Amino acid sequence: MKNLTKLMTYLLPIAVLVLTLTKVSTCLAALNDDQVPNLVGTWAGENKTYSEKKGYSNWIKTVVISEQKGRLFKGQFTYSDGTKHFFGVIYPDNSTFTWVSVDSKGYNQGRIHSKDNISACYTESGADATVGCAELTKKNQ
Repeated sequence: MKNLTKLMTYLLPIAVLVLTLTKVSTCLAALNDDQVPNLVGTWAGENKTYSEKKGYSNWIKTVVISEQKGRLFKGQFTYSDGTKHFFGVIYPDNSTFTWVSVDSKGYNQGRIHSKDNISACYTESGADATVGCAELTKKNQ
């Protein structure tokens, strides 16, 4: 009985600490859900790309995010081969996102630097392998 009392004396503070940390992390996660960044708007900036077929290329990229519901968003951008419609998700850290397109083989992964500045980087493997990154600033509307 004496050993059990001693064991409980050591375990009880640890159990209280674990429960407290669990509550704090749950509250922080709830705060993050309430503070999902709003990406709706027009974003523009220089896009730098490279592919074996086309070499190095720089061009001004304009991205329009037309709709957002919570972490999910959709939009489009126009480039030399036409217009791409995409849809994406903002991750729970509220600073990274990914978007994809039905007619594309790659992924666009991005980071939210501030409410007016994001970066979006594209990667595609295979025969048409391409990489590129754009630093985009939100235009005033």
